[in-house]
Amino acid sequence: MKKVLTALLAAGALVTLAACGGNSDDGGSGSSNEKVTLKFQSLAFQKTTVAATKKIVADWNAANPNIQVEYVQGSWDSVHDQLVTQFQGGTAPDIIHDESADITGFINQGYLADLSPYLSQETKDAVSQGVWDTVSKDGKVYAAPTLLQSYVVFANSALLKQSGITATGDSLTWDDLAADAKKLTTGGKYGLGWGLKSPTATMLNLGANFDAKFFDGSGKDAKATIGDAELEVPKRIHAMAYDDKSIDPTSLTLSGTDVLPGFYAGKYGMVVAGNYVAQQILAEAPKTFQWEVLPPLKGTSTKQAANPQTLSAPAEGKHIEQSAKFIDYFMKAENLAAVGQGDWLIPTTQAARDAVLKATGGKNGWQQILASGADLTKAPFQSVENYPQWKDQIATPAFQQYLANKTDAAALGKKLSDGWGQVNN
Repeated sequence: MKKVLTALLAAGALVTLAACGGNSDDGGSGSSNEKVTLKFQSLAFQKTTVAATKKIVADWNAANPNIQVEYVQGSWDSVHDQLVTQFQGGTAPDIIHDESADITGFINQGYLADLSPYLSQETKDAVSQGVWDTVSKDGKVYAAPTLLQSYVVFANSALLKQSGITATGDSLTWDDLAADAKKLTTGGKYGLGWGLKSPTATMLNLGANFDAKFFDGSGKDAKATIGDAELEVPKRIHAMAYDDKSIDPTSLTLSGTDVLPGFYAGKYGMVVAGNYVAQQILAEAPKTFQWEVLPPLKGTSTKQAANPQTLSAPAEGKHIEQSAKFIDYFMKAENLAAVGQGDWLIPTTQAARDAVLKATGGKNGWQQILASGADLTKAPFQSVENYPQWKDQIATPAFQQYLANKTDAAALGKKLSDGWGQVNN
């Protein structure tokens, strides 16, 4: 299913580590016999992924007595503010778990170490260039991308069958999605429930379906570019909610997981959410509930923005080479497959995706979820330093007002564009 080109990141100036597996403990940084303990702040929260991550750490520690890794539990809710404080205070963990969109600012501010000299050629070759681009700047690699999320359509199989809908093929066009949602809207039930309480990430990631950019340039020099392509996804969602009335408008105020009880109850024929939701559906839906994942959504393409989870090391860390060795070990196919399967997220390497497909047989949506990761690539907003502020202060309330039918598309576009000037002074 892999379509994105794999590529080498840099040329021969990069030092290749011949052995970056669990059997290499010769230290580094000129201290081959030094015994070090590295703090690894993991943001894993699903039980299965926490267990898989702790096993990776335990296996590494058993094979590397001179480079011990201490597992430290972190939280996605506070990681950005925590890292800001830790970087400023010189107390950042040796191995940092975060996502690429969040570390862009840290890279620009010089807080993260260049891992280019330390990651093995095997790791470099295993990840597509489009994904490496999300963690790179000026030819240097500041993190290893581990897991990817895409947005997929979950469907109630019984309701699809009753409505005569058969979703097959490599993709599902947005026109098909709207037509199917309309067919499923009957008897007080809606074709689609869409939890868009925090809509910005969904809009920008799925906007890539229509080549939406939102920004031109990088860093603080980036300019907001809001045109027809950028407004295509919100306008289509708005039309389904208020023209076709095939999306439950109240669902637009809920979170991605808050709509799931209505999905199980047959209130919605379909929901759109991050692929990780599959685990929650499998765990909590009634045993008689039959569901499936539809093919990837397609506008002019099936592209979505890649915002991978990442592992990185602080630039001022005392054991950068040792940290990179553990990160390289974490990137091995069996390890990425284990954490990816636990989180129901897409591993960044083909070998790990193949392992997940083999282990699951493609059941419970895995075949389509893995396929949805084929065209994930870097989006312009991932190079914009003040994107987090724009997202929270400007874009999220602007999208919320539009989805609540309180403003029109022109006003939405103006708010998104003018708001960039406000937060990027």
